Amino acid sequence: MNLTNYTLWTAVVTPLTQSFKVDYPAFGSLINDQVEAGNGLLILGSTAEALNLTLEEKKKIVDFVVEMKPKAPIMIGVGGHQLEETLEWINFLETKNIQAYLMVTPLYAKPGPMGQYQWFKVLLDAVTRPAMLYNVPGRTAVAMSTEAVEKLANHKNFWAIKEASGSVDKFKGYLAAAKGKAVYCGDDALMPEFALAGAAGLISVASNAWPKETNLYVKQCLNKTFDDKQLWTDASNSLFVVSNPVPVKRLMFENGKIQTPFMVAPLSHEDMTDASPVLKANDQVKNWFQRNAK
Repeated sequence: MNLTNYTLWTAVVTPLTQSFKVDYPAFGSLINDQVEAGNGLLILGSTAEALNLTLEEKKKIVDFVVEMKPKAPIMIGVGGHQLEETLEWINFLETKNIQAYLMVTPLYAKPGPMGQYQWFKVLLDAVTRPAMLYNVPGRTAVAMSTEAVEKLANHKNFWAIKEASGSVDKFKGYLAAAKGKAVYCGDDALMPEFALAGAAGLISVASNAWPKETNLYVKQCLNKTFDDKQLWTDASNSLFVVSNPVPVKRLMFENGKIQTPFMVAPLSHEDMTDASPVLKANDQVKNWFQRNAK
């Protein structure tokens, strides 16, 4: 599959049962919804609560998605801060029929440019498929170094960047440092600005709840026909009123897409006591889609 054909990748949530186990029937239905909408699949990213799951749970999720043989590319999240454990995870993934990796900046340790370069270099050397490097300082406590990106720019397995710091100026910095590699927006609300700055597409939370709607949103942003910025800004922001993915899971539960809004500890669905912001956003997005879909 040509990864560049996919301008929207959904960071798929991990649905849970009443007993807090992975709900595989619901998971399969969510995957099918994304494939039908034409979206790429990001599995076990931060929206999937990947770092809160056990290694065996993560392996089972990967096996489940791969065995579905979806007609969409599969990208798997690679995150952590212990190198040997991360390499063991990669070695497992290398045996599976997946198409790409999402490699996040090391967590907690706050490495500098050389530490980041050495970390990513080891991981990129260990894989045989394209990798997207992920800047999300709000979760890792350190921004991805543009110096490290420049040193990695010619690596054969470095495919793209996901930029989720919330800054168009920083996005432009990564675009320059990556020397022609694709840079994707990592913030739903900022896609219009990032598209104008040269984004290749969006890695989305919103498309869990709105697969087709978000796909159209991205297309309009990229072809410069989008003109409903406030509506989509408000809708996207409603999904972050508490820690992601608590709001989007609540909305998907309210819409009957998943059977519980439950989270993997230490996250809790009880941190969101009022569903009205996401329900209002849902109505607005659905109405927008009806007006704009052809």
